[in-house]
Amino acid sequence: MIKKANIPEITQKHLHGIKNLSIEDINKILELSNFFKLKNREKDKNYPILKGRTIINLFFEPSTRTLISFEIAAKRLGADVINMNIEGSSLRKGESLHDTAQTLGAMNPDLVVIRHGIDNASKQISEIINCPVINAGEGINEHPTQALLDAYTIVDNKRSLKNITVAICGDLEHSRVARSNYYLLKKMESNVRFVYPEFFKPKDLNRYDVETYTNLEEGITGTDIVMMLRIQNERITDTNLPSKESYFEEFGLTYEKLKLANPDALVLHPGPINRNVEIEDRLADDLDKSVINEQVENGVAVRMACLSIMVK
Repeated sequence: MIKKANIPEITQKHLHGIKNLSIEDINKILELSNFFKLKNREKDKNYPILKGRTIINLFFEPSTRTLISFEIAAKRLGADVINMNIEGSSLRKGESLHDTAQTLGAMNPDLVVIRHGIDNASKQISEIINCPVINAGEGINEHPTQALLDAYTIVDNKRSLKNITVAICGDLEHSRVARSNYYLLKKMESNVRFVYPEFFKPKDLNRYDVETYTNLEEGITGTDIVMMLRIQNERITDTNLPSKESYFEEFGLTYEKLKLANPDALVLHPGPINRNVEIEDRLADDLDKSVINEQVENGVAVRMACLSIMVK
């Protein structure tokens, strides 16, 4: 049996984004995540410190990994979990997010996890509802728990974020994952590169202090971490994309291209993967190079840490 968890306090009541977290906050979350990762590998995975608490997962966008990860995390902590069915809710009858938040607030939940297609949705709902709110991905703004689990995965393998070089590659324009990872990695003194085809150049690129590349081979040369991004087809409205075969040839990660990175470089991807589009099929499954499955495992531990910290 492992020792009892020390649940720390952080500076934020809500988890809207990485931008709001201090370096100390991030380190506390990562340290607690390590405790829960070890606990999750025991036969009895439950750690019911949130028994009697109610957590609502309010997901306005489709999700597999994030939703299930939050649900498993909450249940292992002993909380009662409600996954709100948006398709069958009053939101489909025209009810506003404001009124939905007021309705949920009247039911006295202890925490709300929200995933939404517009930026700052988590902040909007937190101004109405009287409990902590966690952003589970919104618009192209942020996805903080994804960045935290990515950081934990890197730390678990590399042991330090300081001075490593991370290439974030692909659909930078539409990626909230890229933005949250940027904020976290820069706080932790990593070197960050944005690597993208010209048609995915971020419109807000001038906000970021990064090296930029439009050639994948050049962008990943000498890197420690290669983070591939999913093409966000559901958000693309003004770009004519090349064929999948053309994209893979030019911008898909393969074993051959990965040779340009450092010999011990690791490959990350937030999922879901478009195989043989963003990354070579065999490479995605190569446990010596790819830590994609570790990211999924670590996501539960990181979200357990976030829930246990946020729910007082």
